Order: sequence, then C-alpha cells, then structure tokens
Amino acid sequence: MNNIRLFIVLVTITFSSQTFALSDEALFQRARASYAAKNEFALVEEASQLKDQQYLLAPYADYWLMLLRLQQNTVRDEEVQNFLAQYIDMPFTDRVRGEWLKKLGKEQNWAPFFDEYALFKREDIAVLCYALQGHQLLGDAEVTAQAKTLWLTPSELPSQCTPVFDALQASGALTNEDIWSRFRLILHVGKLGVAKGVAARLASVDATHLKLLDRAYQSPQAFLDKPPVSLKSRFGIEASLYAVDRLARNNIQSAIVTYKKVQNLLEAEQRAFGWGRVAYHAARSHHPQAVSYYYLAEGAALDEEQLAWKVRAALRDQDWPTVLDAVNAMQPKQLEQGAWRYWKARAIKVVEANNPEKNAEAGELLSKLSTERHFYGWLALDDMGSVLSNPSVDFVPTDAEVNAIANLAGIKRALELQRLDMRMEAKAEWAWAIRSFADTELLAAAEYAQRKKWYDVAISTADNTKVTHNFNLRYPTPYREMFRTSSREVDIDEAWVYGITRQESRFMHYAKSGVGASGLMQLMPATAKWVAQRKGLRSYNNSMIHDLTTNIDFGTYYMRYALDLMNGNAVMATAGYNAGPSRAKKWMAAKPLEAAIYIESIPFLETRQYVQKVMANAQMYAPRLLEKNSGVKIQTLKARLGIVPGSGQSVVYDEENE
Repeated sequence: MNNIRLFIVLVTITFSSQTFALSDEALFQRARASYAAKNEFALVEEASQLKDQQYLLAPYADYWLMLLRLQQNTVRDEEVQNFLAQYIDMPFTDRVRGEWLKKLGKEQNWAPFFDEYALFKREDIAVLCYALQGHQLLGDAEVTAQAKTLWLTPSELPSQCTPVFDALQASGALTNEDIWSRFRLILHVGKLGVAKGVAARLASVDATHLKLLDRAYQSPQAFLDKPPVSLKSRFGIEASLYAVDRLARNNIQSAIVTYKKVQNLLEAEQRAFGWGRVAYHAARSHHPQAVSYYYLAEGAALDEEQLAWKVRAALRDQDWPTVLDAVNAMQPKQLEQGAWRYWKARAIKVVEANNPEKNAEAGELLSKLSTERHFYGWLALDDMGSVLSNPSVDFVPTDAEVNAIANLAGIKRALELQRLDMRMEAKAEWAWAIRSFADTELLAAAEYAQRKKWYDVAISTADNTKVTHNFNLRYPTPYREMFRTSSREVDIDEAWVYGITRQESRFMHYAKSGVGASGLMQLMPATAKWVAQRKGLRSYNNSMIHDLTTNIDFGTYYMRYALDLMNGNAVMATAGYNAGPSRAKKWMAAKPLEAAIYIESIPFLETRQYVQKVMANAQMYAPRLLEKNSGVKIQTLKARLGIVPGSGQSVVYDEENE
C-alpha cells in the first residue's frame, strides 16, 4: 500500500513539474485538450498552473473545469456561485449560469433557481421551460398563456418543456384543438418526427395513423390518388393536406391538378388552407398563376412566409394592388422589415397615384428608409432622387483612443484567442468587450481590429454604429493592388469584386465555409481546379487555393465567366456565383424584370440576401475606388442593378429537386 502511495506522489510531482515547464500557450492548449477528453484530474492541475502563471487566458481553463463539473454533477452550488461572482465580467459567465439553472431545474431546487434566473440573459428554451415548470409546481404565477404561446411555435422543443405541456393537458388548458393546431403547424414546416410526437397526445391517433404519415411523406401522389384514410376524420384531413403540401414542394403542377380533385371533399377552412400551401409553393416555384391560387386561399390564416411570397409573386406579375393587400395583411413585427416597408411605399405610389394623402404616407416610408444603412435603404434613397456618393467619414479615432481600446483586458483576450485560432471564442470575447461602447469607441475598436488585420471583426464593429460613422472602416480595401490587377486582367468592375469578397469572407483569407469553399473569394475546390484547367496551369494543386494571389485571380476569372454566361448582367452573375449559373437563369421571368424584383423573388434566402448585400457593397465601394479626376459619374443603385432580361418563356422552378 505504501509503495502505491509513493508511486502516486511521484507521478503527481512529475506531472506537475512537466506542466510547470510548459509555456503558457502550450499549457493552455493542454488544458483545452483535457477538457475535450473530460479529464477533470488533469484540468484541475492545468487550471491551477495557468492561474499561478497569470496567463491572460487562464479564466478559460477555470470555465472549462466548471462546465465539466456541471456536466458530471460533481460541483456544489456554492462553488458555482463563487465562480459566477469571480468571473462576473466574462463572456462565458451566462453560459455557466444557464447550465447551472438546468441542473437546479432538474433537481427542482426552485429557490436558488429563481434567484439566479432573474440574472440570466441568454435565450435558452430549456431554461425557460424549467422556469415555467417551477411556476406551475409552486403555483406562484400564471404561465398558461406563455406556455401555450410556446406550444404554438413551429420549432422542435427540448424535453424540459414536456412536463409543462403534460400539466397543461391534464388540467384541460391544452385542448385537443390546440394539439391539432400544433400538429398541422409542425407538419407543414417539415418536422415529421416532431409532428408524430405531438399527435401521440391525441387519444384518436395510434401507431397505424402515424405510419400513414410516412406514406404521405414518401409518396404524396399515391396517397392522394388512393387515400388510405377517410377524409371525414380529422386525421385523414390533416394527413391529406400534408400530402398536398409535400406534392406541391416536389411537383407543383401535379399538386395543382390533384388538389383540384380533392378540394371538394373538404370544408371551406380546410380547402382554403390547402390552397394557401399550394400558393406558397407555386410562388416559390415562380408559377405564373401563383397569385390566383392565393386568392383561392381567401380566409386562410397565412403565416409570414406565405405572405412574403404572395408579395413576391405579385411583384413578378407587376400586380401592385395585390402587393399592397399582402403587405397590409402582415403583422406589425413583420412589416417593420425594410423589404416590406419599401415595397409598400412602391405599391402605394402606383395604386394610390391620385391620392395626395396616401402619397404622403409613401413618401414618409421612403424618407425613413433612406436613412437606414441596408439594401432597401439605398433603394429608397434612389426613389427620393438622391445619388449615393462616397459617404463622408464622420469620425476618425485618434491613436490615443485606439490605444485605450487595445489596453482593455477583454480586447487583449480576444486578440490572444484569435491568435490561437479559437475564432468563435475570440469573437464572443470581442463582442462582450464592446457591448456597451458608444459610436466613437466602436470606431476606435474597429480601427484597432483593422490594424491587426482582423478585418471581419473591424467591419462588424464599424457596422454597429448608430449615428456617428466611418465608412472607410465599414468598407475597407485591403489587398488593393491584387484586386485591381486581377479585375483589370479580366475586365470586370473592381467595386463588384470587392462587393463579393466583403460578403464572402470579410477579407479573412483563412475563411472556410461549411461546404468546403476557401479563401478570400470562397472558391470551391472543384471550381478552382476547373479554373486552373481553363488557364492551363498544369502545376496546380488544391493547397494553392489558400494563396492570396491565386485565390483572387481564380475568383475574378470565375466572376468573368459567370458574367459572360449572363450576357453581362451583374445581378444574375452574382446570383450564379452563390447558387450556380443554371439556377440564376431559371429564376428569370418570361418578360424583363426590374432587377430588384428579380432579387426579391430568388427562392433561396441565403442567395437573395447575398445578392442584395453584394450589390449594395459594390455601390458603396464604387466611389471609393474611382481614380481622382476620372470624370466618371456615380450611378444610382437602381442603375447598377438594371433590368434582368426576359427568358421568353415561363419556367416553373422545382424547389425540392434542386
């Protein structure tokens, strides 16, 4: 026994001396590895050593240790309280508080739970459901309305919410109609597994019924042609409407033909709901009769996406009265979005052209929008007759102001985390450090980030100013000579190249997307290889994609290729750069479209926002990149966007098969 104890002591001494000999960075990386391996024994020692050595990032080792102990339930509540007090001004503190709240909620230890819940700032549905559960059990607050609002959200909810809903159902507050409502809602946002769990709460639904939902999902056409369940039952109706939705997503034309046969078996509300789903998918598919299907959905409660696509379908048809009707049907929160305020103003100007009062309303909408810094704000500025020239630099921070930012502990930690390639933690630390900054402090922080070549953080920080701005920081021009040379070689607009690069990577050359795109211009390996072959570069290998010059050279080459494919239309080429040229062509209308409408009706949210941001970026860069005394006039954003030519035929875009 004594020999065993001696061995343990010797191992501990050896381990400690080896740890102490490591550099701060190496010791920190070892602590990170210990956390990943869930090695609490090693992490305790490493956290202690980092603290003794007063390493800048030592708090993170303590943080990992606390998370590990919470996960393994080996920490006392007093220790968590002490941790939260010690690190009150760290960005990870609220995450620890959230994990502790989950532990307290699971233990139903409600007194400390609610004391700490009052301090919790993060959005965490699991913690919220523990709070609702606690109130239910203690009977100290009425939470039925809040719980039912949560129930009727189109989201998968964590298991912590189940006891809340069980209690509501047992009390009769959660009715069968509420259950059917969530069942329908969840089905039509594509969460079949969740919908089955919801349906299991209904006494009239059994395992056989749930298997029928799989048939509706896998073979919606066959399900509707020979319904395996009666349309006189509630389940039969909902399953059939789900099959209609699935078919419309896969093959809109077949869905229209099939639903016309089925609809007469449904009551008015159910029939309208079905047409609402068909109309939504028809609009996303650019079906030429999409608006008419929306009118068949009269009386159905359309959700935000259905209303948005009603507007977009009407815009493609130049049906301004329907645009106005759809926008006016939106809830106030949705109508706050820049897109719908802009299109509402445009619709009013057409529909109410002879109504001075309504025209004044449109003018007010555009005037307010024109002060906002986004795509629709720039469009509103154009509509008001102003040209977006090079914005003035309102504030330039002094060296002293920049140095003051550099000396903040949180900023130092953020830079150190960035240096160690812990980018998510670095950005969280930065965001926490600047959370209460005034505009001038934000700009000083952005200047410091730019000096450190941390361009994405510099841009996002400068973008956060409310009144005082600096557009040199919002729209930086790093690697200027490379961009200028490559742009001229392929004869494309340098402002457009900067617009794409700002959106793709924010000028961070190490950027890599989830699908494998790399570098400043986010090139896919296959695309880079294709460009190399086109350029006759036999020595090309995949690692070259990370070389700055090669990445810019290949990216601009591909932009030229996309532009040529689209007959010189930069809007379509931009859409093609993001989603593929073939898709960009499919999104054309039969007749020419105002480019802003083409962009608005792009089916993919990511691509729609991408094109808006790239073209707005290019508009902002254009005056900054002009050679002095060039004599070139600044064009409006609308002029830059131009017109997307018509394809000569209506193409129904098959959304699910893309």
